Amino acid sequence: MSRRMPGGLGTNVPHRGIVAALLLGGLLNASAANAKDVVIHAGKLIDGMSATPRQQVSILIRDDRITAVQNGFVTPAGAEVIDLSTKTVLPGFIDCHDHIASTGSRKPLNRFVLTEGDATINAAINARKQIETGFTTVRDLGSSEVTAPAIMRAIAAGQLVGPRFWTALQALGPTGGHSDRQNGLAPTVSIAGRDGALIDGPEDARQKVRAHRRNGATVIKIMPSGGVGSIGDDPNHMVMTDAEMVAAIETAHELGLKVAAHAHGKKAIDHAILAGVDSIEHGTYADAESYALMKKHGTFLVPTLLVADAIYQNAIKSPETLPPTVAEKAIAVTPTMIGNAGRAYKAGVKIAFGTDQSASSDRNKAEEFALLVKAGLTPMDAIFTSTRNAAELIGTPQDIGSVQAGRYADIVAVDGDPLADITVLQRVDFVMKGGEVLKTGGKMAR
Repeated sequence: MSRRMPGGLGTNVPHRGIVAALLLGGLLNASAANAKDVVIHAGKLIDGMSATPRQQVSILIRDDRITAVQNGFVTPAGAEVIDLSTKTVLPGFIDCHDHIASTGSRKPLNRFVLTEGDATINAAINARKQIETGFTTVRDLGSSEVTAPAIMRAIAAGQLVGPRFWTALQALGPTGGHSDRQNGLAPTVSIAGRDGALIDGPEDARQKVRAHRRNGATVIKIMPSGGVGSIGDDPNHMVMTDAEMVAAIETAHELGLKVAAHAHGKKAIDHAILAGVDSIEHGTYADAESYALMKKHGTFLVPTLLVADAIYQNAIKSPETLPPTVAEKAIAVTPTMIGNAGRAYKAGVKIAFGTDQSASSDRNKAEEFALLVKAGLTPMDAIFTSTRNAAELIGTPQDIGSVQAGRYADIVAVDGDPLADITVLQRVDFVMKGGEVLKTGGKMAR
C-alpha cells in the first residue's frame, strides 16, 4: 500500500501504520536481543509466600524481574546459569525499621561531634553493608533531610551499592519527646535543625508532614510515646495528643505515605492504632486489648528485638557509656519487649521485621530472626516477617518480598537449612538485587 506525498511529489512511501509497525518490531527485536536472561538453579527454595519449601527449582530472570519459577533444573537457550543447587535460596530480606546514617553508637557526645558529613559517610557504608548481610530493602525511620535523599538517589543511579530504600527523614514528635535532641541539655544550648523534628499542635503536624513529603520522605514516623535511648522522657507516657496523631496520619495518607508510630506505652499504642497508624514500632507494653485493636485495624507490630537486646547488653556491661537515664530504662523495658512479641504473635497480630539498628553496628542485623524465634515464632514465620509481611507493610508486595513471577529478582542464598537452624541467615553467601549479582561466594562482587 502506498500514497503520494503532499505537494505533488511522485515518491511512493509506505503507509504510516506500516512504518510504525516496522519500527516497533525492530525496536522490540532489538530489546529482546539486548535483554539479559539468567536462570538460578536453587537446591531448596523458601519463596517468602508458601510455608512449604520447594526442592530443586529453576528461577528464570529477564533483566531485573523474575519471569517464572519452574520445577527441576532447566536451562533456557542463551540464559546464564547461576548454580545455587547446594544452597537454600530466599527472597532478599527486608528491614522495616532501619537507621541508615547511624553508627550504632549511643555515646552522649555524638549529639555534638557528629556532622551531616559524618552521617552521609555512615549512610554510604551502611548501604553497602545492608547488601552484604542480605537486606535488599530497608525502611529508614530516622535520618536527616540532607543525608537520606542523597543516599536514595545515589543507590537508584547505581553510584552506590545499597538496598531499595524508603525513608521517613526525621521522626516527628513533640517538644521534650523522644525526637527532641535537646532533651537533657542546658536551656542555653540549642541544636541546629531541631525544629524540623518537632510537632506541637495539629496544624504544625500537618505542615511538618507536608514539608517532609516535599523534602523526599517516602514514609512518615511519629513519636507518640517517650523512648528508651533518649534522655529523661518516660516510655510509658503518651506525649502526643490524639488530634496531633490524627492530623499527622491523615495528612500522610492523603499524600500516599504510610505512617510508623514509635510507641512503648499501652495508651500511646492504642491511641495511635485508633488514629489509623500503619505500624507500631516496639509496642513494649501492649496487652490483649491492644492486640485486638491491631487485628481489627490491620496494624502491624514491628518488635525491634535486636535494638532492645543491644541496649540491654550495653546497660548491663557498661552503663557509664550511655546517656543519663538510658541504662535504667533499657533494663526495665527489654525483657517486656521480647515477651510482647511472642504474645502478639500468638494473638494473631501481623508481625513485620525491624532491627532499629544500622548495618555498621556491632551486631549482625539477621540476629533479629533468632530473637523472633526465641520470642516464640516458628522459623518460617520469622522468615515471613522479613519477606511477605514486610512487603505488605511497606506497600509494594507486587515488587518485593517473594520469589515469584513479576517480582524484582531480589534473591539471597545461604548454606544449610534456616528452618533447622535460623542462625544460618546470619551468614549470607549470595545476594542478587534486581537481577544484578552483588555478592557471590561470600564476597562482594563490586
